[in-house]
Amino acid sequence: MSAKLHKVHRTIAPIVVLPLLLTVVTGVVYQITDLSGHEIEWLLRLHKGNFGSLKLEAIYPFLNGLGLLAMLATGTAMLWQMRRRPQRQPEDR
Repeated sequence: MSAKLHKVHRTIAPIVVLPLLLTVVTGVVYQITDLSGHEIEWLLRLHKGNFGSLKLEAIYPFLNGLGLLAMLATGTAMLWQMRRRPQRQPEDR
């Protein structure tokens, strides 16, 4: 079971990391520019999932959320399995 979780986690991670990182960076930068009085419209479009001719605005937040939940679930399950294993006692020499 542990090997399967690692494989799923390792498979999902590279797919999920770029969209999540893009969402975080564009959200933070947009908020900073908005608070300073300079609104950058293209940054907000990018943040929402509008990638030029590829418009994912309707599903991009859901895919980001599902990816994050999958990473959280597999990571938590792996951590839980690791903590449930009995600790090895050091052998006396």
